[in-house]
Amino acid sequence: MKPSLLRRMGAATLLALTLAACSATPDSPSAESSKTAVSHIHGLGIDPADQRLYVATHDGIFTPAQDGTALLIGDSKDDFMGFTVAKAGTFLASGHPAPGSGGPGNKGLIESTDSGKTWKTRSLAGEVDFHSLDYAHDTIYGYDSTNGLLRVSKDGTAWDDRARLKALDIAVSPADPDTVLATTADGIAKSTDGGRTFAAGRQPVMAFISWAAPDALYGIDASGGLHRSADGGTTWQALAPVPGGAPQALTAVDAQLLLAATQDGVYESRDGGKTFTKQLAVAGGGH
Repeated sequence: MKPSLLRRMGAATLLALTLAACSATPDSPSAESSKTAVSHIHGLGIDPADQRLYVATHDGIFTPAQDGTALLIGDSKDDFMGFTVAKAGTFLASGHPAPGSGGPGNKGLIESTDSGKTWKTRSLAGEVDFHSLDYAHDTIYGYDSTNGLLRVSKDGTAWDDRARLKALDIAVSPADPDTVLATTADGIAKSTDGGRTFAAGRQPVMAFISWAAPDALYGIDASGGLHRSADGGTTWQALAPVPGGAPQALTAVDAQLLLAATQDGVYESRDGGKTFTKQLAVAGGGH
């Protein structure tokens, strides 16, 4: 069997299994230092307000402490699934409550306006678990894994239901609010009407994608191989693999600053994926 076919099968398997399986200031005394590595990472971001790395996990939001340990932000140990830094100090997320904490099983859209210290419900509590969130053009795009569809909102309260599809991740063009990409088991599916319809997925198969600039669309495959497209996903250039194996999350903050979580660490690149530095250790286990 050709290696390229093996890679495609591996990516498709990762996507299929993932889709089936998922139906205080940081330095203040109230922040909790974790002596063990974080695990089950679902999202990454850098807050423009403080330039810190924030890591959304199965057990809360963390940031690296000065000694390299993982520092819990605020008191929440909820399972944060979809996660994005919308603007300075403002995070959007979704997921499930921590065991014993009460509340609906699906948190809908939640928002923090103090860099993850506290959270409030915006909408869809009990109804929706967003597994991917993207904030672009002053608009929230969310992949509703509960119902298998793309939802779009200008205010985080009223939602427009768009196409139904089975996806793991979404990315919106920074130049065009109507161009939306989704990673599927068949490849990357593209919409040119704001997610109302999607073309069939086409190769390559990516696990996660992130669109930082019109000419800087990044994707990571099932083995951790990093790729970049300068033309919105029509053609791709293979870059060096991210250390640590299979991916858990990918965020391109800008054309050069990348964040990636793999099976053994959260990594940062400041040169467009040429080199990576480990920011946090990760205990085994993905989505």
